[in-house]
Amino acid sequence: MKPENPEENNERREFLKTSLTAMAIPFSFNVNAISNFIPMENIVSENAQLPDKSIIGDYGSWAASLLKPVPPLSFRDPKWKDLTAWKKEAYEKAQELIASPPKSPLPKVTVDKKYIYDGLEIEEISWQLPYGRKTQAVVLKPQGATKPLPAILGLHDHGGKKYFGYRKIVKTSDDQHPLLVEHRNSDYSGIPWANEVAKRGYVVLVHDTFTFGSRRVMYEDVAGLDWGDVSTAGKSDKDPEKSENIEAYNQWSGAHEHVMSKSLFSAGTTWPGVFLAEDQIALDILEQRQDVDPQRIGCGGLSGGGLRTVYLGGMDPRVKCAVCVGFMTTWTDLILTKSVTHTWMTYTPLLPKYLDFPEILGLRVPLPTLVQNNNQDELYTLPEMKKADKVLGDVYAKAGAKDKYLAKFYDGQHKFDAAMQKDAFDWFDKWLK
Repeated sequence: MKPENPEENNERREFLKTSLTAMAIPFSFNVNAISNFIPMENIVSENAQLPDKSIIGDYGSWAASLLKPVPPLSFRDPKWKDLTAWKKEAYEKAQELIASPPKSPLPKVTVDKKYIYDGLEIEEISWQLPYGRKTQAVVLKPQGATKPLPAILGLHDHGGKKYFGYRKIVKTSDDQHPLLVEHRNSDYSGIPWANEVAKRGYVVLVHDTFTFGSRRVMYEDVAGLDWGDVSTAGKSDKDPEKSENIEAYNQWSGAHEHVMSKSLFSAGTTWPGVFLAEDQIALDILEQRQDVDPQRIGCGGLSGGGLRTVYLGGMDPRVKCAVCVGFMTTWTDLILTKSVTHTWMTYTPLLPKYLDFPEILGLRVPLPTLVQNNNQDELYTLPEMKKADKVLGDVYAKAGAKDKYLAKFYDGQHKFDAAMQKDAFDWFDKWLK
């Protein structure tokens, strides 16, 4: 395989780091009605502050101006007086546009292996969805636990590493792949956080999701199709766990994202919609376990896991406590400066007309929500992260639930380090125990 240029590889890793988670009632609204609540001079003023340059050139300010400062389904709009009525209408529109594929029946869960490690009882489990290969997952809980415990659905990151899924945040043996060790050292202070939160008294389920780990697109399934260097990359697949072969797969699968996303759009669904459907199946499996208290379930994750938390936490009230790490900004940030740093998995077409990005997660109000941000996170601009915090804060304040929302900002780049993990676990303890 051709040696990589270190500078090019760093640029690629930067690009891929988080490039990395029904019924729909037709809805219409009077666009002019919004002017009853937002003075036109405020809209002009906000647009006038947009930068002259953007990642889409001279079109940036114009594109950003297409969004209302307070979109019509935002709970911040004074026209929304009743929380229940707003949630119904906003949820139905979000559900329509996220366009999850039809939810499959609860699959049969197979326990493939059980053992004790790191003071935890561990089950390696799997299930078969109607499409794709088997989903592999792991369940962890404190050794000797005898009564139902609160539970957490751990959502693994993207990180430009689609070869791995749940293995990024779980440690099940002393024998660890060097690329996993490197990834945890870079993003998690070397800590398999799913293990650590399980030790605090939780049942934790972490599963491979769509296009990651056991759910990844295999070379052999697309070989012979004219879209990329599949044949060359596929030659190394005889030993897929070899580091250079994993790196080759990760580069190949990163280049495949636009193909997958366009195919999903053509099928009438979205990548967030498929994530949501698969994460909800995992939630079904978790809440039906005999060792789980179904009224005390949380979810969380970093980066791509934070993205999945936005959609799952916003769209499924069974998630009683949500922790979104390293994935919070505004649509304006993505329009002008940061869509280049993000995966195709982020976007739900047309939803920005109705809700700003943080307001997807805000659909869960008044359920407890923690958002953790890094001040020097290269994937977002700090002013837009701060604006997203204000948006969510305003939503929770209007709902009379200020104490249920917290945003914290930490120095450093994109990460979920030991200090952040402690704060996240304390938040879970506060609301789930």
